[in-house]
Amino acid sequence: MKKALKILAFVAIGTSLLALGCGCSTIWSAIAGQDDPGNVDVDQMATYFDGEPMVRPGVALAISVTATGSSGTAAKQYFVDAEGYITMELVGRIKCDGLTLVGLQEKIAAAYKEYLLEPHVTATFIYQAGQNMVSPWGTVTVLGEVGKPGPVDVPSTLDLRVTRALQLAGGVNPIADKRRVQVTRCDKDGKRTKTRIDLLEIGEEGRPDKDMLLRAGDVVWVPMSWY
Repeated sequence: MKKALKILAFVAIGTSLLALGCGCSTIWSAIAGQDDPGNVDVDQMATYFDGEPMVRPGVALAISVTATGSSGTAAKQYFVDAEGYITMELVGRIKCDGLTLVGLQEKIAAAYKEYLLEPHVTATFIYQAGQNMVSPWGTVTVLGEVGKPGPVDVPSTLDLRVTRALQLAGGVNPIADKRRVQVTRCDKDGKRTKTRIDLLEIGEEGRPDKDMLLRAGDVVWVPMSWY
């Protein structure tokens, strides 16, 4: 039913354009936009990520602070709030959004120098897939004809491939064009490249080598099939 409605909408658009007296090239341009992510600004959503895990809102951290000469203390768990802060004993709120673990440790140590002798800080990420935790290794964005469009976390192993990302996004819909999945990637210079992924080639034709390894910042677009 859903596909039938979309086909009717497709015909209606074409009929309207013909009624306005436009040429074939204009009609095709309007139709092509339906499965061209560039026409709906999907490509612009791709961002560059250098691969180093960062502290960002929603990330969970285990942090311990120890003064020189004192016995070690158990690490406490902190969550980075929506504004990019954590709140710690004695020093209060600390801005940490965008910092690496090393940068965060240095910043916390500097804050505690007023209270402790040569403070030593240890910070690690806490992440468990499926526990509503934000991945410090970033996310890829999956859009189009999938069950749950939106961000998909990159695991600490960094081994997220296209087929796995689609599974985590609820799988492809029956009307999805499995031969024209597109991955848009942005490099550090802002240049965006597009790679077409054929899911049928990967699965039915036994070509797992075609299952592209994703990295944080990539956008996976699953278009709708018109036939």
